[in-house]
Amino acid sequence: MKGQLRIDQMFAFIAKDHDGTEGVCAMLVDGTWMPMVGADVARVESLKPIAQDLARQGGCDITLAVFSGRKDVEVIRAAKTPRPGSTSR
Repeated sequence: MKGQLRIDQMFAFIAKDHDGTEGVCAMLVDGTWMPMVGADVARVESLKPIAQDLARQGGCDITLAVFSGRKDVEVIRAAKTPRPGSTSR
């Protein structure tokens, strides 16, 4: 199928505090904390200004890291639901 996206790498903005502890940056969107990660360059570029503001306001460095070499560990399957009109046994 044309247009499918397979995620083979992930980018993440990572903050390091003063004692060296790292964590993935997040931003508050409509009351929900969203991690600052992306699988494509366009998404990463859109997050850069936010990362720059976080670094400036938080006084800590933020690293843009790329994680590659996908390895699927587990597949969590969707629950099978009966189709309308079908009988289940």
